[in-house]
Order: sequence, then structure tokens, then C-alpha cells
Amino acid sequence: MSTMTDDSSRDAESWAKPVRQLHIGDVPDGATNINVDGRRLTSPIQGFGKMWQKTYTVSIPADIVSPQDVIATWKASFPDFWPAGNRFYGPLTGIAPGDVALLSMTLPGGMKLSTGVMVLYADEQSFTLMTPQGHMFAGWITFSASQAGELTVAQAQVLMRASDPVYEVGLTLGGHRQEDIFWNRTLTNLAARFEHEGEVETSVVCVDRRRQWSRWRNVWQSAAIRTTVYTVSTPVRRLRRRS
Repeated sequence: MSTMTDDSSRDAESWAKPVRQLHIGDVPDGATNINVDGRRLTSPIQGFGKMWQKTYTVSIPADIVSPQDVIATWKASFPDFWPAGNRFYGPLTGIAPGDVALLSMTLPGGMKLSTGVMVLYADEQSFTLMTPQGHMFAGWITFSASQAGELTVAQAQVLMRASDPVYEVGLTLGGHRQEDIFWNRTLTNLAARFEHEGEVETSVVCVDRRRQWSRWRNVWQSAAIRTTVYTVSTPVRRLRRRS
């Protein structure tokens, strides 16, 4: 009986506590907190576009690294594996349940997007990030590692819908391809940390082809639009500070 209680306790500690709105404390140097504070989390249920499940995997010989060590390294150095031009401003201690991180992303055409994520779940085997309102998609990203015979398989799996009609158009016109490239490079960088050159396998499944037109109003919370306005108005803000 005590074992069951201990397991339940550990499982509960792996989940973030329920929150109504996200909150960022100290903003790291270089980060922009204009689309996270006060926002709510969004699942695919709250999204607009078609629902997709995307799975990216890379295999590493098990005699090089175990699944547990892959996850420990991934959580401790998560930003290090992102492609150039994208920044993850999380706690220096790594990934932990309830952590909120700011993101600076590069969209097609070179446009910047300031948004964030919250760590919904994290243990020794996997961790899951959840997106806030205004993010380019509503959904979850789960990172895991498992053993398959003589291989350790690292995986990133995304379950998502585009948040609003504008994002849906952007994903259709190249955004999906860019996301595939993003996670392929991330997993390639992860394998390289263990001095292994692994080939990333990609699986994309359309779970629901319907668009949720009742969610079109999500566009008013678009982080892309707000980031663009914020960037364009930077000279005005500087003049006001000087005056």
C-alpha cells in the first residue's frame, strides 16, 4: 500500500498545479514579455485549424546513452538544442512542472514572434509543454525517450491546431514545413550531444480535418500581430523614454 501511495505522490509532483493565468516574474535579458503574462493556456480544443499529430524521432545506440540520461540532458539543456535564430528563456535549473518560459521564434519571412510555454508535466521519462493564448498553435508538445531493442529512441510529439485563421494560412503556406525542419534540427542536435549522427524520422497525421470557425476570434490575441506592432513601435517608445 505504501508503494502505491509513494507512486501517486511522485506522479502528482510531476504535474503543474492548476493556474487560471500565466505569470512571469523576472524577465531574462533579451526576452520580451508582451504575450504571456495574464494569458490562459490553450489545448487543441481551443484552437481554430485542422488538428495535427506530428511525431519526430531519432535513434541512438543504447550502449551510448539510456532513455533516462537522454531526458535528463534534454531537460537540463533544453535551449541548447534549438536551431539558430530561436530562443528559449527558461529557468537556469532546467525543466520543472509549472515553469513558464518566454520564447523568441523566427517565422517564415524572417518575422519574429514573442510568445511562451508552460511545463505541464515533467518526470524522468518525459516532459510536456503547453501553449498560451496567442501562440501560433494551441496544443501540447511532449518529449520522451524509450528503449527499443538495442536503441534509445528520443521523440518529440506535437498535438496541435493553428490558433486562429491567420496562423492557419501561415501553416498551410510553409509553416508546417518550417516546423518539421525545426524539430528535425532539434533532434539532430540532441543526438549530436551524444556524439551520434542520427537520422530523424517524421510522421504527420491529420487527426481532424475540420476547422473550428467558432474560434476565429482567437485572432485578437495573436502573438504574431502583437509582436509586429510592438517591434514597429520601438522607435516611438525610445523617444518617449528620452523625453
